[in-house]
Amino acid sequence: MTERDQRLSLDTAAARTLATTTKSVPQTSEISPRWLLRVLPWVDVPGGTYRVNRRLTYPVGGGRVSFTGAGARFRVIPPSLAELPPLHGYTDVPVLETLAGLFEQRDYTSGEVIVRAGDPAEGLLLVAHGKVTVRQAGAYGNSVVRATLSTGDHAGADLLAPRDGPGDGRGDGRGDGREDGREDGPGDGLPQPGGRWPVTLLAATTTCAVLFLPWAAFRTVAGRSPSLEARLARHQARPARPLTRHGEAAIEVAAGHTGEPTLPGTFADYDPGPREYPLSVSQAVLRVHTRVADLFSDPMDQTGEQLRLTIEAVREAQERELVNNRDFGLLHNADPRQRVTTRTGPPTPDDLDELLCRRKKSRYFLAHPAAIAAFGRQCNRGGVHPEPVEVDGRMVPAWRGVPILPCDKIPISRHGTTSILVLRTGEADQGVVGLRQTGVPGEREPGLSVRSTGIDARAVASYLVSAYYSAAVLVPDALGVLDDVELCDPGVTP
Repeated sequence: MTERDQRLSLDTAAARTLATTTKSVPQTSEISPRWLLRVLPWVDVPGGTYRVNRRLTYPVGGGRVSFTGAGARFRVIPPSLAELPPLHGYTDVPVLETLAGLFEQRDYTSGEVIVRAGDPAEGLLLVAHGKVTVRQAGAYGNSVVRATLSTGDHAGADLLAPRDGPGDGRGDGRGDGREDGREDGPGDGLPQPGGRWPVTLLAATTTCAVLFLPWAAFRTVAGRSPSLEARLARHQARPARPLTRHGEAAIEVAAGHTGEPTLPGTFADYDPGPREYPLSVSQAVLRVHTRVADLFSDPMDQTGEQLRLTIEAVREAQERELVNNRDFGLLHNADPRQRVTTRTGPPTPDDLDELLCRRKKSRYFLAHPAAIAAFGRQCNRGGVHPEPVEVDGRMVPAWRGVPILPCDKIPISRHGTTSILVLRTGEADQGVVGLRQTGVPGEREPGLSVRSTGIDARAVASYLVSAYYSAAVLVPDALGVLDDVELCDPGVTP
């Protein structure tokens, strides 16, 4: 050993045998801000089920048709044809299969005209792939974009129910049933049989595949199917009672009258089958060996830390279900008339404005962090710099003063597309509310309980962690969804 190698003091490795390390609590990457759980107003549900009572509404269908694809060829999934307003609720599968087989596929390149304003209305159009722009003549002779159709949307669906006389301009049934004949859906103002298209449909920034059903072929099937003829007759004989622009039975009110006219008698009719939301549950059974809990709980309580991490995982699962559950999740419970698609692909200020204009008192946007970044890029490109706002003491991005909150539970498809939600919240504003029951046995947090289930023969203690919750959309326009949000600019490789 050289003189250089001789130590003059105690080695640090040896000194550590007499020292105690300073420890952190267990860390996990799973924890997210969980903004949805924080901003939802929570309603206590002592009975375990929440019933949403509404005024009587006459449903008209208007959902999206589904397709199967093999390469570049597409075929309608027959049961999904019941999403077309005249076929809403129709369940004769053989007839639907026959109709599905009659559709002809037509492919269009970007910018190519599909139908032109003034062309004869010869059939029904379904968008199987891509985006279609609806253009209409403006008030001053210019051409304006009325809407954008995407996969599953349809144009001219109301032509499935021929009526006597000229068309009434009611559209394709995707609107909200206004008494003035105006529609909110993408197929606004489409003609009746024998009429002409008042709008021009053209392939947008992508190639498009459109399925076309000629009316002559449809009428042949209808003539051979008594059940289909009866369904179309019921659609033709829709309730004569006046409806509001939201499709609700109207409350008739006299206004602007003079003298002593007879005032209309009226009443508010209720939905005879209100929807009920039973509370869902996320659960986990935590197991901790008593030897670990007894001997290794200083300086940190082993059982307490295990419970903390388990509760975090349960809360993450709760937010995931509130977004994605098919029964009550927000993504699957938006009204079809409140779903819009992006005009060009990436989320732009115009797209978010489209969401905002469809409802009052929008409180929050909810978007995947990657979608927020994509929106920021579009703002930068247009020279727009939105002011952030403060939510719970934190500055977050916003548009038109509405906070854009991140939520990584919103899925991203394999094609790199996602969705952006906008919510009006609270019972007072007929918005979206969270549901839970407080005061459950073993409650650790509101709606969440921890209960000991005993110690087994192996000296392992078990704890049941349960969170009870759901969510309800009180009226359809409380929730809107922007679909087909592309996270990368078209043509740009990420």
